[in-house]
Amino acid sequence: MELDAATLSELLPFILVGFAAQLIDGALGMAFGVISSTLLVSLGVPPAAASAGVHAVEVFTTGASAISHSLHRNVNWKLFRRIVIPGVIGGILGAYVLTAIPAAKARPLVLAYLAAIGLYLLWRGLRHEHRERKPRIVEPLGLVGGFLDAAGGGGWGPVVTSNLLVQGAHPRKVIGTVNTAEFFLSATISATFIASMGFDSFTMALVGLLIGGIAAAPLGGYFAKRIPPRVLLMMVGTLLILTSAYGIFNALR
Repeated sequence: MELDAATLSELLPFILVGFAAQLIDGALGMAFGVISSTLLVSLGVPPAAASAGVHAVEVFTTGASAISHSLHRNVNWKLFRRIVIPGVIGGILGAYVLTAIPAAKARPLVLAYLAAIGLYLLWRGLRHEHRERKPRIVEPLGLVGGFLDAAGGGGWGPVVTSNLLVQGAHPRKVIGTVNTAEFFLSATISATFIASMGFDSFTMALVGLLIGGIAAAPLGGYFAKRIPPRVLLMMVGTLLILTSAYGIFNALR
């Protein structure tokens, strides 16, 4: 299919959003699903269709991001094995729940929790050097993160990345590991949505998000490797506060 000038002009905003969202996601471990889903829902796309489409795009963007983080040695493979299977199980459950039961009522509470976590991470980054500790609560975190990611159209990164950082895991390894596990989560959630809804939710907007996301995906691993842990902590905290506050505002409007 040939793309004319009008089609390209329609795609360009989505390409730019996809590029920016994936660049942030790859470097900080969160944001692509939240930003992309928020954009689609604001354009009138039903939440289930938005989540289905974004997860289909994320199969490709997270795959490219996972390769980048692996090449830059940002992945803790032991931690990866502990979160990926519970995450996939939670994602399947969340996808089925979203197609049957609206999860909007719980969203403001989850966002308020994430905003509080963001404030704590920002405070830690400003006041203290990061002290690495082995995280203890991992498998339940993966299950909850996968469920909220599918049910809320984005949440794996904010929930899992932020809570592993609170427990003291190394920021660069957390970001790389969570991004790599997200590939398997996105593939599972996307397949579940397709089984439940078919291919009706895939639009030209998603093509733009896909192009921009794939273009930015290789850069995330590079930046995550070179930004100091304390700065990563503050950046993750700030991003959590901003995205959660925006989400709460929209949910309560």
